Amino acid sequence: MIPAITIDAIDLHYGAAPAYESISITCQPGRITAVLGRNGVGRSSTLRAITGVNTITAGDITFGDEVLGKANPTGRARMGLGYVPQGPGNLPLLTVRENLETGYAGLKRADRTIPAYIFELFPVLKSMLGRRGGDLSGGQQQQLAIGRALVTRPIVLVLDEPTEGIQPSIIKDIGRALQFLRDEKGMTILLVEQFLDFCREIADDIYVMDRGEVQHAGVASDLDRPDVRRHLMV
Repeated sequence: MIPAITIDAIDLHYGAAPAYESISITCQPGRITAVLGRNGVGRSSTLRAITGVNTITAGDITFGDEVLGKANPTGRARMGLGYVPQGPGNLPLLTVRENLETGYAGLKRADRTIPAYIFELFPVLKSMLGRRGGDLSGGQQQQLAIGRALVTRPIVLVLDEPTEGIQPSIIKDIGRALQFLRDEKGMTILLVEQFLDFCREIADDIYVMDRGEVQHAGVASDLDRPDVRRHLMV
């Protein structure tokens, strides 16, 4: 089986300063892969490299059997990469409906609809379609950001710390939504997280980064191992 995403020994620099070197991660189809680590170890930079926001300086990123090369973020979205960035990434003056419809940009005209299952996963969005995005709570804005990414019809959904600053009840909703997307839609999911319990509950595979390197790769139950957890201690 061809991996959904293969990150093969990539380097990333900000100017002359290396963010990290020789990072390798493999995301298998139809599984949830979580990348964990302390702040500043390069987790978010890795997601931005996958989506084309950051340009790698060495190595390859492969989507299915296609090397992404210099494909820009729009091109990668059209290929099936959906991205939910860290923090409220919605347009605050647009309504919830208008925010969702920004996902139409890369779609064929016939596909420019909001899939009904988004409102089944996040019913609050349907009840607030006319409300401005900036008027939603933090948790509701995160649900909106995920919904907008799903409008693009992704094959792989990439999320940067989806639980950050979110109330526990909505964290559970997000966890159930990601499991539904994996189990019922066959979607491959890659997320950066710090919430260990969340990853232990929903992830299939984990990668732990520390000091700019992948220090451990395994299954989610490995988070209970002391030798793994020491890379996550503040």
